[in-house]
Amino acid sequence: MSGGEAPLAGLRVLDLSRVLAGPFAGRMLCDLGADVVKVEPPAGDVTRLWGAERGGISGYFNQQNAGKRGMCVDLGRPEGVALVLALAERADILIENFRPDVMGRLGLGWEVLSARNPGLVMLSISGFGADGPESRRAAYAPIIHAESGIMARQAEIGGNRPVDMSLSVADTNASLHGLVAVLAALHLRGRTGVGQHIDMAMIDATLVTDDHVHFALDDSYDLKNMPSEVWGSAAGPIVIAGDFRFLWRQLTEVMGVTDPTPADAGLAEKIAARRRATRRFLEETCADRAAVIDAMDRMNIAWGDVRTTAGALDLPTVRHRGTFTTVDDRAGGQRGVTQSPYRFSAADARVRGGAPRQGEHNEDVLADWLGADRALLDRFAPALLPAPGEPAGGGV
Repeated sequence: MSGGEAPLAGLRVLDLSRVLAGPFAGRMLCDLGADVVKVEPPAGDVTRLWGAERGGISGYFNQQNAGKRGMCVDLGRPEGVALVLALAERADILIENFRPDVMGRLGLGWEVLSARNPGLVMLSISGFGADGPESRRAAYAPIIHAESGIMARQAEIGGNRPVDMSLSVADTNASLHGLVAVLAALHLRGRTGVGQHIDMAMIDATLVTDDHVHFALDDSYDLKNMPSEVWGSAAGPIVIAGDFRFLWRQLTEVMGVTDPTPADAGLAEKIAARRRATRRFLEETCADRAAVIDAMDRMNIAWGDVRTTAGALDLPTVRHRGTFTTVDDRAGGQRGVTQSPYRFSAADARVRGGAPRQGEHNEDVLADWLGADRALLDRFAPALLPAPGEPAGGGV
């Protein structure tokens, strides 16, 4: 966002994906300057129903599809398949997150697409990969959170029953790993002229990104580091990074807290007494927020306020960096949206605008990508979103 050329300007992306894992990758490519065309069925992406609606666009759909152009194509009609084939011939990147057999059944499998466009980079995101014993399983993020062990580990740490995480990390992990693979494939294409089909499994991406998986690989659970914990304090609830043993050493050596346990105390008694002393220090000895901050700084302890998501909007760093911005809400006003996280010294990365209405750019994309004249528009018209008031065709 420091000015200059957009890094991916001139690249064309055909985004057939739905919900989050695919659309998030498309959104990031769009922020980096690519022309990303979101292709939806007549029924629309289900996320058009999620969140507050403004100007006919929901908050969730707006966040994941901001800046894209929108088409509505009925892939249940032969004209729709022919249209996607024609667009794929002009695309640099195609993103999809159907179950692994869907694109082939539609006549849009990798063999067909790469034969028509040898330089195409295709990103396919699925729960359990393109082949193998579980490849046809339906998988949203919570399924991967459960199957990967994350959900059970969170329950163990909190001493609670297993519940899902409050963000779809399995989706975004697969999306971002997919984005890395796409950019690597484009770099390779620059040397060879040949595209790639990327088979990105959410289960792979999640386990590879799990920095605790080595404990299971080494069967070394007894060597686990202690988790960061939330403590009450005069500043309100705070999380302290690092395990308790380090915190206790700093409290005694830097802040002068006296160890309350007798020399002959057992381990459990010693831990309980030291935790009580820590709690008293944070809640009582530190009289106010300033005292808590001073103590954390003196001990060189990493800590943070336990905020709500709404509270995070007011973080000084978030405001300073412009982590959030506004786009046209399509109803005469502005609405908040996340800004691109990519900060370049002399390149332009930013959200390019709000999300499209369903089928909003049908004719524009056909003209830009295919040079479509009226005859070509008429040829594909049966598969495009009908005009308001007309019945829509069926989806896949």
